Amino acid sequence: MDTTVPVFSGDGSPSGTMEMQSAWIELEKGTQAVHDEVVAFLAMRRAGTASTKTRSEVRGGGAKPYRQKGTGRARAGSIRSPLWSGGGVIFGPKPRSYAKKVNKKVRQLALKRAFSERVAEGAVMVVDEITVAQPKTKAVRELLQSLKAGTDVLVIPAEVSETLLLASRNMPSVEVMEPTAVNTYWMLLFKKVVFTRAGLEAFVKRFAPKEEQA
Repeated sequence: MDTTVPVFSGDGSPSGTMEMQSAWIELEKGTQAVHDEVVAFLAMRRAGTASTKTRSEVRGGGAKPYRQKGTGRARAGSIRSPLWSGGGVIFGPKPRSYAKKVNKKVRQLALKRAFSERVAEGAVMVVDEITVAQPKTKAVRELLQSLKAGTDVLVIPAEVSETLLLASRNMPSVEVMEPTAVNTYWMLLFKKVVFTRAGLEAFVKRFAPKEEQA
């Protein structure tokens, strides 16, 4: 597998390649970890606000609708019975959290595997630095065009400046994130991933072995 990624200067011109360290790459395991992490992330984003009323919460129905015997109908104690139209709901949804727990080591493995797959498919590139002088969408668009990164891009600098954030917010398929905010879902979502050198160093520290970080 080719573990080199292209490197560009700040103006978008090619300046060489960078070899990814073996400690940053994992393609033998982690498929299940990626699945678990993505499912947990999407579950956490669910609002969990769906709510229905039980028979005790529906308005009205305090009086017995008709006498117990002699009508030929089934006995009924309330018009808000779940069997009646307009009545309560049996075992309906109530507000709840859909959050799932994923262990730290599983999250690290998932992120490492996702990053490795993006490197393997040639979706990762590195820029020496990203400098945006004014909060203009044109500046970010021209940079991505010079990189030939397309318009579906995750940009990961070491620190997100307000200028860069404002300049990219009008591009719906471009997301700017700091290395600590990127998770497995975001790493897999975009067609291209653009790191700055400092952003890549900060990102790989999240899953590289301690001895490799020294």
